[in-house]
Amino acid sequence: MLLSAGGAGADSFSSGRERPFIPDQIVSSTTPGNGDLNPYGVAIVPRGFPSGGAIAPGDVPVSNFNNSSNLQGTGTTIIQLTPNGIVAPSGTATTLFQGSGLGLTTALGVLRRGFVLVGSVPTSDGKFDTIQLGALLFLDKNGNEVSPSPYTAGLDGPWDLTIDDEFDHAHVFVSNVLNGTITRLDLTVAAAFVTVTKATVIATGYTVQPNSAALIVGPTGLAYDARDDVLFVASTMDNTIFAVTHAEGHTGSSGRGTVVFQNEHLRGPLALAFAPNGDLLTANGDAVNADPTQPSEIVEFTTSGKFVSQSNVDAAEGGAFGFAVSGASSNGPHKRALFAFVDDNSNSISVLRKDAASAP
Repeated sequence: MLLSAGGAGADSFSSGRERPFIPDQIVSSTTPGNGDLNPYGVAIVPRGFPSGGAIAPGDVPVSNFNNSSNLQGTGTTIIQLTPNGIVAPSGTATTLFQGSGLGLTTALGVLRRGFVLVGSVPTSDGKFDTIQLGALLFLDKNGNEVSPSPYTAGLDGPWDLTIDDEFDHAHVFVSNVLNGTITRLDLTVAAAFVTVTKATVIATGYTVQPNSAALIVGPTGLAYDARDDVLFVASTMDNTIFAVTHAEGHTGSSGRGTVVFQNEHLRGPLALAFAPNGDLLTANGDAVNADPTQPSEIVEFTTSGKFVSQSNVDAAEGGAFGFAVSGASSNGPHKRALFAFVDDNSNSISVLRKDAASAP
């Protein structure tokens, strides 16, 4: 598959001129003016998101976990990138939201009706001994906190999330890194507010362990297959991808689910998402089964557990973490998608446009 070019190149391609060789890619800093580091969560604002706010469809919000002193669990900002070819140098990334004492995690998502959700797992000094339970924050389209923010019921260290968005209602699945569980939040979504109607722990038993480099490792990335009602879970310390069936209907825990993918290509899986072709993607954080000759990888595999491919995002270990894909689902190919992923080592976000129409 070839990559279409952006800007003038994209217009040239669409008008029938020779396809460009240079891929449509932008690499930009995730460090805002306050110096926050260690980008964790990545989201892509979906189509249908209301206009008139600070973010628009196609924008890429990124949450920061560390402060300018690189202390874990002390980052306070969500930055935003509009992938229009303009790069933000370090220290100039646009700030969508800034709070205090937060430690913003990979749990970052956007509701089509106009809200941003982000997890917080703070520390007071960057060490595990001071880690707190955290909360889920709800923001409007301008980055202002709205009710029910901060939300804590049924959560214990919200580390990552995925959303089944039905516009006026949604199911948000949240991984809890402090107690090794998965919580489903049932939401009613109005134009001006969100209501959490129920919080249910639907999966338990994932391994949790403090880690000097990563602060803590436990269940992280989540990807939901709405067609078959299956939630896929990347459990970092278990070095395994699990599948939890009947995820929207569970009234209690079903344990860890069944093993989907567990082999030598996993090195502490973190973020998890569907690719446009229906495969799953996960980011290796290198906290488990590390190999310096295969660092910072994003791994592709099928939902039946067959390895497909892998690619690294940094020459050193520990760079791969959060990513997001637009135009992707478990239902098969889409014509166009954005693929956005962070590099924790360089504090940057890369955005690539993949256009199936350009494939030979």
